Amino acid sequence: MTMVSRRRMIGLITAGGLAAPVLARAQSAADRNISSFTMQRWQDHFDDLGLGAIVADTRSRALHFWSGDAQTYRTYPTSVPISDELTKRGHTKIVRKKEGPSWTPTASMMERFPHYRPMGPGPDNPLGTHAMYLSWPAYLIHGTHDTRKIGRLSSDGCIGLYNEKIEELFGMCPVGTQVRII
Repeated sequence: MTMVSRRRMIGLITAGGLAAPVLARAQSAADRNISSFTMQRWQDHFDDLGLGAIVADTRSRALHFWSGDAQTYRTYPTSVPISDELTKRGHTKIVRKKEGPSWTPTASMMERFPHYRPMGPGPDNPLGTHAMYLSWPAYLIHGTHDTRKIGRLSSDGCIGLYNEKIEELFGMCPVGTQVRII
């Protein structure tokens, strides 16, 4: 339901019967902007926080982070895998972190895009500015220079964040941070 102040409502009513169309437009704009993030609790996914905990929710396209001391909680919008076949779900952990990562296309990418070639760090690198490698081969939480991907089904298995958000998360997550992808 769209909230309209009393002053705004009176203005709409006195505008000569234009209140209904204006309210209808306001409602449809609000509906398009409602967040689909689903609230998560770390206790529903892990026995304890350990060094820290991440839940990457592929349905709501959000990553949830809790620090090991439970003092910090963050939620970030993400890009997620383009299909269920490319989505690995379950428990893993961060095993390595890299600022300025290099990128190597996966075998499935090479089948679809044979012109792809490995790429060093830089503005065209699909991994963005920072990458956190998971214990599953070829699965990462990383940044992206292509901000159109965030909030969309757009990866071959990885979880992508805006570069400024992965930089923040990278700084808070030690190697060994537990991760669950749902």
